[in-house]
Order: sequence, then structure tokens, then C-alpha cells
Amino acid sequence: MNDKKDETNISSAKRLEGVSMGISHFGAPAEQVGSYKSTWKKLIAYSSKFMPSITAALVLAVAGNVLQVISPGYFRRMVDAVHAGIGGTMDMAALGGLGFALAVLFVLIAVLSYIQSLIMATVTAKISKNLRSDILRKFNRLPLRYFDRVSVGDVMSRVTNDVDTIGQTLNQNIGMFFSSATLFIGSLVMMIWSNWLIAIIAVATSAVGFACSKIVMSGSQKHFIEQQRGLGAINGHIEEVYSGHSIVKTYNGEESAAEAFRSMNAKLYGAVWKAQFVSGFITPLMNFSGSIAYVAICVSGAILVSRGSITFGVIVAFMLYANQFTQALTHIAETIPGFQSTTASGERVFQLLKEREMDDEERKTATVGSCGGNVTFEKICFGYDPSKPVIHCFSADVKSGYKIAIVGPTGAGKTTLINLLMRFYELDGGEIRLDGVAASAVRRSNVHEQFSMVLQDAWLFEGTIRENIAYNKTGVAEGQIEEVCNAVGLHGYISALPNGYDTVIDSSGGMSEGQKQLVTIARAMIHNAPMLILDEATSSVDTRTEALIQAAMDRLMEGRTSFVIAHRLSTIRNADMILVLKDGDIAERGTHDELLSRGGFYAELYQNSLS
Repeated sequence: MNDKKDETNISSAKRLEGVSMGISHFGAPAEQVGSYKSTWKKLIAYSSKFMPSITAALVLAVAGNVLQVISPGYFRRMVDAVHAGIGGTMDMAALGGLGFALAVLFVLIAVLSYIQSLIMATVTAKISKNLRSDILRKFNRLPLRYFDRVSVGDVMSRVTNDVDTIGQTLNQNIGMFFSSATLFIGSLVMMIWSNWLIAIIAVATSAVGFACSKIVMSGSQKHFIEQQRGLGAINGHIEEVYSGHSIVKTYNGEESAAEAFRSMNAKLYGAVWKAQFVSGFITPLMNFSGSIAYVAICVSGAILVSRGSITFGVIVAFMLYANQFTQALTHIAETIPGFQSTTASGERVFQLLKEREMDDEERKTATVGSCGGNVTFEKICFGYDPSKPVIHCFSADVKSGYKIAIVGPTGAGKTTLINLLMRFYELDGGEIRLDGVAASAVRRSNVHEQFSMVLQDAWLFEGTIRENIAYNKTGVAEGQIEEVCNAVGLHGYISALPNGYDTVIDSSGGMSEGQKQLVTIARAMIHNAPMLILDEATSSVDTRTEALIQAAMDRLMEGRTSFVIAHRLSTIRNADMILVLKDGDIAERGTHDELLSRGGFYAELYQNSLS
């Protein structure tokens, strides 16, 4: 186990203190994209409860396009009436009636289209909302192992980009596809009914364009898949770089970070360009075939008119039908890129939703209750990779109220031990008992209730100081908050702020690292759990602030079983027991003086820390 893994896991623990999401390694492996049909079956099944509304919208779309297919017949009659009236008496009453009928027809088409769009927009918004809610719930049920292999940026891309893509397709492309399919079939039937010979000519020329677009479609799908993957990768890189912006600047890593971004951006650009370039051929191809169809209709229609087989009105109607036919084909082709993007996005979303979750604990009825703070480690074994164990048959007995220091070199398993204690990961073997109750026999939430946690990095969310201190705890009185802030030496600073405890903590800063750390200690005091986990919180502050924080932590540890991950051995001299970890096992245990007198591994670590 290396330093990176330990940092990752304690960061994951920190995230779970406030949100059920851990920091992860960037560069997730590319997922296997399933078949087109499989993804759409999942999407249809997911949207099943909205099917009545979707069906109603599609029925309205079909009805509107049926009316649109009828409209050329009125134009044919108008043209024939005008042609018959040339050189004679024009039947204005008939023309007026036909014009009024067309006006009513177009108003009905507009109303049906508006209602259909309104229904689909509402349904789409609800489906997108449900997807995001389900993904969030999924986050809370995913084990930390998932976040060890998939970047936060990639996960967030599924919540934002992929869900938005699905929503846009449902809102726009589904209705357009069914409308266009209705228009396509209706105009084809009407052309055949009007004159089968011209219909064959028009369809044959349009079919050439459609066949070409199908070839283009088959070649563009892979580029849309790469586009969605590229978006996830670049989001992950941006989240990583800007969350550690100060480190990047400290080590003059701006150029290397920028170069990595340029490389990802170039790959994304290539995927987007290829996807849009290849799919962009579809519309011009359909327009070209439509123009050829018009020419063919005009030539063949002129020949038939000269022979007296058809009237001028039929040619006009045919032009309108051909326009509807090619327009329908064009719109169907235009929906293809959207369907391809949605297929890629849908597969990514549903792959996340089907990830293996933590075991269901609804049937667990055992509880720790009011924990006294006794903890027993019984021959526990664990490895992030089962073939590479990190903790080997570890045993220890911790009494209530003890201050337990956990020390050891990087990769010895200090952070892993805390993660197992909190049940962030499940044991491969052995058992951890809280007051004699097996931790695996109770719900994780019940285990978490027994602990407060203060880590090196002070995790605060954007909100007021009061909200941060009383995080996720109800019924906290104003006096309690002021009491704990007095205890940690923070009340004076907060009272001097313009809005006092209602001051909003945000990314703009305003609080020092030491002040933020004192807020997290106050939060732990308010939580008032029987056990406490401390990852040395004074390593990044000045001497005066360190003394203030150390005093606050000493106050916090009073009467509680405390587990302290110690980086500076000088801070744990008064520990009741020091567990010295080496290669996943306890190398030594005892008090500070006992371990020094033995002259073993701990004594070596201590002497090295003084030099």
C-alpha cells in the first residue's frame, strides 16, 4: 500500500463526514458500451411510469402531422379551381371556403404541436430530475471501492452532461422522430394515391439520399461515444487541478497541468469534430436528394399534364407531398446524432445505476445503543485488492476513555484501520466489536453515530458558521453552539464578524486554516459522540495556533475513547496506548515511555522525528 492510497482513503472518510462521495483516482477505465437496443430498452423501462403522458404527446404529434398531410389536397383543389377560372368566371366562394378550411387546419396543427411540446417538456424535466435523484441515492449506496477507480469528474459528468443529453433527446428528438415518421408514411401514401408513377420517381431519388445517410450514421456512432468519454475525462482533470490549485502553483506545475488539459481537450475536440463532421453530411445529403426529387417531379409531371393524365393541381400537391416526404426524411436523419449521443450517455448513466451497492441492512435489528467506548479488534484482515492484503490478522483491545495513538511509516495501514473502524470498507476476515456488539451486525449509520471525526483538512460547506457547526444535528440550541465555541476559543472571533454566527463561509475565504479547524472541532463537540477519530489537525498551522487547536482537542477528548493517527510523535506522549503498525501488523504496543525503554521500532521512529 502506498502513500497515495492512504491519502485517498482518509479523503474519502472526510467526504463521507459530510457528503457520501469520496475522492478518487483520476483516469477511470473506459466502460464497455452496450448495444443500441439494450440502452433504449433500459431507458424505456425507466420512463415507463410516464408512458401515458408520452403516448398522449405522440398521439398529438401524429394527429398534427396527419392534418399536415391532408393540407396539400386543399391546395390541389385551389389550384385546379384557379386554373379552371382562368379566362372565365372565378369561383370565389369555393376559393374562400378552401382558404378558410386551410386556416382552420393550420391553427389546429399549431395547437396540437404546442400541447405536444408542453407535455414532452414536462415529462423530460421529470425524467431528468428522477435520474439525478437516483444517481444521488446511488452515490450513498456505493462502496468507496467504486470511487477508488472512477474519477469524481467523470461521475459528475454523468450527472450533468449525460443526463442533459438524455433530456434533450427525449424533449426534442422523440417527438420529432414520430412526427416525421407519420409525415413520411402519410405523404408517401398520398403520393401513391395521387399518381403512382411520379411517386416511384420521387421515392427512388429520396431513397438514395437516405441510404447514404444510413452509411454516415453507422460511421459516426463511435465518435459520439468518444465524445462523452472525453467530456468525463476533461471534467475529472479540471476538478483535480482546481481543487489542488495551490499545490500546482507551488510546484510550478501550471504548464504540465495545462499541457495535460490541452492533450485531453485536443482529444475531445477531435471526437466532437469527427462526430459533428460525419453526422453533418446527413442533412446536406437529404437536401440534395430532395432537390433532385423536385426536378424529377416537375419533369415527369409536365409530361403527364401534356398528355392530359393529371391536372396542374396534382403537380402542386405532389410538390408539397414531396417536400413533406423529404422534410420527414431529413428530420429523421437529424434525430440520428441525438439518438447516438443519448445511447452513449444512457449507457454511462445506467452503468452507474447498476454498479454493485453496499449490502442492504434493512433487516439488521441489532444496535450499539449508548456506546461506552470499548472497542475490540479480533484478528481483522483486509486488502483493497484481495490478493494484496494491507492488514494481516490484527488484534487489539481498547478500553473506554482510552486515548489510542496509531503510528507507523507511510503505507503501514494507519488510515486503513480507521476506515475499517468506521465501516467505510468491509473486512475480509475477523471482527470489530463496539461494546461487545459486532460492527457488522448493526447498520453503518449506527456505527457512524458512535464517532466524531476531525481530520487534517478542515471540511466546511458553503453555509453559515452556525450551520457548519450544527451540521446534520437537529435541536441544537444557540447557547450550545456558543458554549462549544467558547471552549475552543472561537467565540470571540465569530462575535466580531458583522453577521456573527450567521456569517456565510464560502470559497472567497476569510477564515484561516486554524479557524476552520476549530470549527470542525466545535462540530465534533456538538455531535457529542462517545468515540473520536483525530487525524493530526495541527500539522499545517503556526505554533500559536497549534497550541490553541491542541488545547481544543484535549478538551474534546475528555471522557471519550479517542483514536489519533499520529504524524508527529511528540504529540502523543500522554496516550494511554500506542499501536505501532508496520506492514499491516502491530509491531509494538504500549505507552510512550514503555516503548522508548524497549529501544525497538517505535524508539527508532521517535529518534528520527527528533533529528
